[in-house]
Amino acid sequence: MVSSLVSETPSAPVQPSVSTKQVAAAIIGNALEFYDFTVYTVFAVYIGQAFFPSKTPFIGLMLSLATFGVGFVPRPLGALLIGRLADRVGRRPAMLLSFLLMGVAIIGLACTPGYERIGIWAPVLAVVFRLAQGFALGGELGPAMAFLIETAPPAKRGLIGAWQSAGQSVASLVGGLVGIGLSAVLTTHMHDVYGWRIAFGLGALVLPFGLYIRRGLPETLHHPEPPKGEIGAHLGADHRLIVGLALGIILTFTTITYVRLFITTYAITTLKLSASVSYGASVVNGFVGIVFTLIGGALSDRFGRRPVMMIPLGIFLVVVLPIFFTMVRMHDAVSLWIGTGLIGALTSLSNGAALIFLTEGLRKEMRSAVLGTTYAIAVAVFGGSTQPLIAWLTETTHQPMSPAYYMLLTTAIGLAAMSMAPETAPHVAHRRMIAKTGSPSVA
Repeated sequence: MVSSLVSETPSAPVQPSVSTKQVAAAIIGNALEFYDFTVYTVFAVYIGQAFFPSKTPFIGLMLSLATFGVGFVPRPLGALLIGRLADRVGRRPAMLLSFLLMGVAIIGLACTPGYERIGIWAPVLAVVFRLAQGFALGGELGPAMAFLIETAPPAKRGLIGAWQSAGQSVASLVGGLVGIGLSAVLTTHMHDVYGWRIAFGLGALVLPFGLYIRRGLPETLHHPEPPKGEIGAHLGADHRLIVGLALGIILTFTTITYVRLFITTYAITTLKLSASVSYGASVVNGFVGIVFTLIGGALSDRFGRRPVMMIPLGIFLVVVLPIFFTMVRMHDAVSLWIGTGLIGALTSLSNGAALIFLTEGLRKEMRSAVLGTTYAIAVAVFGGSTQPLIAWLTETTHQPMSPAYYMLLTTAIGLAAMSMAPETAPHVAHRRMIAKTGSPSVA
């Protein structure tokens, strides 16, 4: 698969390689994050009933989604502090710290009694654990992506780095399957009351494994980095430009990602479909996300990050309204699953290249902190607000197309940012410079 991949770049003095175990160690934290997100959104209605009982189901759902959003508030602080640790001390200790904190928060939330047993302390503890988890998750992406980029051969960075985003889809797929399985084996009462706790508990089972394989990772911080001209930075990808473009690009993919995760709840509350059919959307979302994220990463190695980011997203801009219109009009399993699959395929193709662009455009000495903090700020502002906002818009306007309109707006912003992005894929940029100047040297 990705074991022992060797760089095809002849100018590299040291041929980097990365093993399957190392890729798994790097992506397991982000995967656990999205498993948690998937479980939370899949069971959002029932989590609301446990911590925020209300005579009005919509109010309980909104309070549940607001608690979900609270977890995004401390993410920039976690990204800055853990990212600085990664840039000064090492990628491995930072990745161990973030994963350990994440595990404590997940177990704590799963074990918190409901409102009927401990009263106001139930929502208070739920918020505390979400804040702790948000801090940990903020510090996860920067060190993990830095590790992948620094161990991957330059000509394979797209494919290997795409496993980070693909890991999110693996988690979404597993979360959906867990939801389907629990709805099949539990009674309705057991599912509503205990299903989400069981799902969180199953996620916590990977914690010992994750800590074990991360302890064995090699450290990449202190390895010498190739000269600036060999990593595509000569194309004008200075840090201020990368950070500015990153905010617009991450805004787009964050809102799309959380709308995709919200489709399960949307199918239950707006389309009035059964829980098992709605969980199927999460399975479809996860499966196409895995396949097309990796395809996008591989294509970006061959054709460059920029075209692979922009072309699929441009197609998505055209088809998102018809997709949602069909789901709303048909409100059946087939239209839901096909629509979810199309949305997932197009956006995953683009997302697979975008995160690589943002990571390799930054120098090693600031890569973890700057990437993580920029990502966390964008996700905190737009990721935490997406699901409560579209739930509120759908309810108050009685307009089931609200998620599509929201994605239409944010996608346009992302495409505008991508149109100004330089090419950062090293060998692609090198080929283009040779074609332009007729010389293999880099100025």
